Amino acid sequence: MRSLMHPSIHVLIVMLIGCCSAQADWPQFLGEDRNGTSQETGLLDAFPAGGPEVVWRVPGGVGMSAVTIADGLAITTLNDSGKQWLVAFDAKTGERAWQTGLAAEYKNGQGDGPRATAAVSGGVVYAFTGDGVLCAVDQKTGELVWRTDTVQQCRASESEYGMSSSPLVVGQSVIVHVGGSGTSVAAFGTSNGQLQWSAGSGPAGYSSPTLMTVAGKQQIVSMTGDKVLGIDPNDGAVLWTYDFPTPYACNTANPVSVDGDVFISAGENHGCVFIDVEQTGGKFEAKEHWASVDSKSVMRNEWQTSVLIDGYLYGFDNVGAAGPTTHLTCIDAETGETVWRKTRFGKGNLVYADGKLWITTMDGELVLVKVTPDGYQELGRAKLFGRTRQSLSIADGLGYIRDNQEVVCIKLR
Repeated sequence: MRSLMHPSIHVLIVMLIGCCSAQADWPQFLGEDRNGTSQETGLLDAFPAGGPEVVWRVPGGVGMSAVTIADGLAITTLNDSGKQWLVAFDAKTGERAWQTGLAAEYKNGQGDGPRATAAVSGGVVYAFTGDGVLCAVDQKTGELVWRTDTVQQCRASESEYGMSSSPLVVGQSVIVHVGGSGTSVAAFGTSNGQLQWSAGSGPAGYSSPTLMTVAGKQQIVSMTGDKVLGIDPNDGAVLWTYDFPTPYACNTANPVSVDGDVFISAGENHGCVFIDVEQTGGKFEAKEHWASVDSKSVMRNEWQTSVLIDGYLYGFDNVGAAGPTTHLTCIDAETGETVWRKTRFGKGNLVYADGKLWITTMDGELVLVKVTPDGYQELGRAKLFGRTRQSLSIADGLGYIRDNQEVVCIKLR
């Protein structure tokens, strides 16, 4: 039958369908834009009695990787049976689609298993093991495409608490933090795993590279173990730096884009800084817009990245050197002033969707909190999984979380 639809309308519908499909995924660490926010709407405003429905839960394994959602697959990395595995589950049913061995199992006194969250781009899954092996795996079949020992190639040393950089794909490059002399941040070819460029010197830290627009230019912003780097993604040229040394090189949370500038935060009583980056004549300069450091800091993200919503930063403020006291906090991004604080909330992680914070606590609870600068407003709380440090991954009305035993899918609509 001949279509009566005008060609331009047909093109528009196809574009909208493609756009919606892209938004339904969570293809890398902290989501589509690596900022912990989802475009999903129509999600729960409160929890039913007994908590939201668990769609499926399946056996997993030990590890700290979050769940990546792409093209109908839920993907994570884990220790099991003496190996580090990249595992893909059917996102709707939990049935295991494939699994690929990446390296020998990873063990560490701060927790076993791989740390980094996989990234999916162009039909390929990129995974980073706890000992620094970067792998490319065919998304449909699970076949290993290439494997690169980044620590060996860059003549670096494995981070004390494990290699934790979640891969970032930009064009034909996949970027991770490796550490070492001239190789703190390194880019490898997506097609062959060969080193393309490297930048910066010093420890890798435990954060992950982020692509953002800073001072009018798209760049990779990396918080390594002792500094923040603004890097040209095309050739690895360092555009600006800001020194940010932390005890044990424990810079773990990701940098956050704030209207063309950068917010950073670290635990170990280190604190946070709003970095104002200016460009003049093609040269960049990083200055402090405001800083709140040491034991009186307004925000000390231990391993959780804050989210920016309507000019306010919401995040976890950890008191002391990896201490047990953690406050859920809202601060004004422009001034650094505390707006509200839910004291002794406890350790957890958070993402944002549909006007709410979706918080996963280390004790296995999913907590729903209204996003508002007017104060802490809890909308629901339910224990649904085991002990975890991971944030919820949100896609197509579902939430995905894993602990050291299971991968769990939760109905959010």
